[in-house]
Amino acid sequence: MVKRTTPFTKLFKITLLSLFSLTLLACSEPKKQVAPPAPAVSVYQVKTQEIGRYREFVARTEASQEANLRARVEGELVERNFREGSIVKKDQVLLKIDPSAYQAELTSAQADLSSRKSGEDNAIRNLKRAKELIGDGYISQSDFDRLTTEESQAKAAVASAQAVVEKAELNLSYTIITAPFTGRVGKVNYNVGNVVGPTSDILATLTLTDPMYVNFQVEEDVYISHLQEQRSNNNSKSLAADISLRLPNNSEYPEKGVFDFADTKIEQGMGTIELRATFANPNGIIIPGLFVTLVLESQDKESMVLVPQAAVQENQQGKFVLVVDNKNIVAQRHVFLGRRLNAMWVVEKGLELGEKVIIEGLQKVKAGIEVNAVPKVVDAITGTISEMNIESKTAT
Repeated sequence: MVKRTTPFTKLFKITLLSLFSLTLLACSEPKKQVAPPAPAVSVYQVKTQEIGRYREFVARTEASQEANLRARVEGELVERNFREGSIVKKDQVLLKIDPSAYQAELTSAQADLSSRKSGEDNAIRNLKRAKELIGDGYISQSDFDRLTTEESQAKAAVASAQAVVEKAELNLSYTIITAPFTGRVGKVNYNVGNVVGPTSDILATLTLTDPMYVNFQVEEDVYISHLQEQRSNNNSKSLAADISLRLPNNSEYPEKGVFDFADTKIEQGMGTIELRATFANPNGIIIPGLFVTLVLESQDKESMVLVPQAAVQENQQGKFVLVVDNKNIVAQRHVFLGRRLNAMWVVEKGLELGEKVIIEGLQKVKAGIEVNAVPKVVDAITGTISEMNIESKTAT
């Protein structure tokens, strides 16, 4: 049997072939690749600051005044009128020792003194009468001499009794322990009810921490060079430098220091001389015994570039930053860094004022690529990165 092809079947085959040809044509055309957008990075426009030559020293803090409170008489502690660690005022009563025995000694000494004075008065009267009678022969010379001796002995007895009274008064005063100056009192080593005396340990320690001393040492050659420069310039100041302090937690102490003292001799075997600076300490942030970093910065300053620590990276060739130029192209720039100022580094060489360095998105870029640079601001103290406000953008 022969199959006949209908017009409808021919039309269906033609349509199917046309669709298949179009599909092959579409598959054979190459796809156009779309370039990815430039990665966004945060940039900081470097600025300058007036900075002088500087040097850092390991230093130790010391209270400007310190007093160890001790018992000067023996007895039982009956009162404590302060809280450990608190501020006490000058002449404030801190501790009391039982005064009963010393009050009794004073009373006895005063009674003895009164008796001695009565004896002295009697001896003086007897000698006075003897002086009136000896001229008329009513008293012998030996009796007169005896009365003179008795008067002298009576006066000596009074003086001795007076000394006993003064000693008893002094011992009684020692039962009250007061603050010799205004300061902070530390831990108490004896509680009320303990018996203390001159051989006991320290009862407590009182310190004055405002101002605070900071001691540091300088090599003898450096100090001698400083003295020579000072003399040649006829400079009356002993140390013409800005003095600042960095605390153990790497925070900068807000108060500036003043040079206070230089020792009169070189430490044997060390080749150094001890110097001291004074810092105001109104909030009690500095406590005695801290190891701190003392920074001396010359008063002759020059303008130097600062860069955030977040922008600095390091490889085998040293430290570097990624710089974005006016065409938003990234370039790697090696830098030579100086001192650190809070969250910033001083750049001695490698960057210029106004250049832009990448501070966020460093892991997304490399030298030679184009980026979308977003200006940011950096807090020079904390290193916090934040958006640039409208005023800053306008100024830029």
